[in-house]
Amino acid sequence: MHAASHGTARAGVRHLLSHAGLRPTRQRVALGEILFNKGHRHVSAEQLHDEAVTARVPVSLATIYNTLHQFTEAGLLREVAIEGTKTYFDTNVDDHHHFFVEGSNDVLDIPAAGVTIGSVPEPPEGMEIVRVDVVVRLRPRDRT
Repeated sequence: MHAASHGTARAGVRHLLSHAGLRPTRQRVALGEILFNKGHRHVSAEQLHDEAVTARVPVSLATIYNTLHQFTEAGLLREVAIEGTKTYFDTNVDDHHHFFVEGSNDVLDIPAAGVTIGSVPEPPEGMEIVRVDVVVRLRPRDRT
């Protein structure tokens, strides 16, 4: 990426953060560039930390977690919990579901229209359903 496009990307991330109500700090902008300038994708905190280190962005793993949660609370990311220990952050916040490929730990989008949900339980008194997340687990077929 040459300097002009890099500056444009940085301005876009600054605007995105400001519009979401987040102060565009240097670290947030740098992490936002890494997250949002590669199209829709799913990343773990550890993956983002590795990418930040490669991009020479001095940031701790704790700061990565805090930033990912701030971005999620602001509506910029969607948290996808696969298991208790596997959490990914999705840059696509539109209504959709996910495939999870066991073994490779890849997360792939399923369009919302690709899943039909017959019914959901009534929420407890005073609560409302925000969304329903479907994770379809995949593995390669046994080729024998």
